[in-house]
Order: sequence, then C-alpha cells, then structure tokens
Amino acid sequence: MEALQKHQQVCDELHALALDENRHLQQHRRAPDAPLLERKRTLLSRLDDTLLALRTASREGVGASDFRQAIEKTRSRILQILQLDKENEQLLLRFSLAGNRANENTSPAASPSLLQKIYQRHS
Repeated sequence: MEALQKHQQVCDELHALALDENRHLQQHRRAPDAPLLERKRTLLSRLDDTLLALRTASREGVGASDFRQAIEKTRSRILQILQLDKENEQLLLRFSLAGNRANENTSPAASPSLLQKIYQRHS
C-alpha cells in the first residue's frame, strides 16, 4: 500500500505540473521554459521509480476494498493528467504553427515587375 501511496503522490505532482504547463501555454503562447521542463523530467524519473516499486510490491495485509479505492483514485488522476497533457500538446502545436505562419507572413513580397516577368516567361 505504501508503494501505491507514493505513486499517487507522484501522480498528484504530475497533475499539478500539467496544470502549470497549461497555464503557461495559455498565458505566454509559447513552449515552457527550461525549469518547467526539468521539473517534468525529474517527475517522470520518479514516476518510473514508483512504477517499478508497484510491480515488485507485495499485496499481503492490504484490504481489498482499500486497495481497490486507492487504485481507482490513481486511475482517475492518471486520466486527468492524460487529458491535460493532450490539451497541452494541442496548444503547443497551435502556438508553434501560429509562430511559423507569422514568420512566413513577414517574408518580403515579390515585386510586381518580377511577377510580371515570371508570368511572361511561362505564358
């Protein structure tokens, strides 16, 4: 049960991180800064550790209903994280594409005489 509780704690921290990332994306309309990404890497490493601990943990002495409730709570949190992560990916994609379009729109326009020469060559 202790391994599951640690896993739940990491999931709660990942959820808070996903919310922070979402706020950052909505406010700044750009990719998260290095500290946020480093925090994410650290939490993902801890998540790997808790998953390993869950796989090797013994379930002896744990009440079935308590364990089931803890599992359901964890699953619910994971679904929330996945939903937020999907939204964050969509925001990041939208903002990165908008940035690329802004760069394309700032390119110098072809002069009318150049366009006329090209048109005459191909007509």
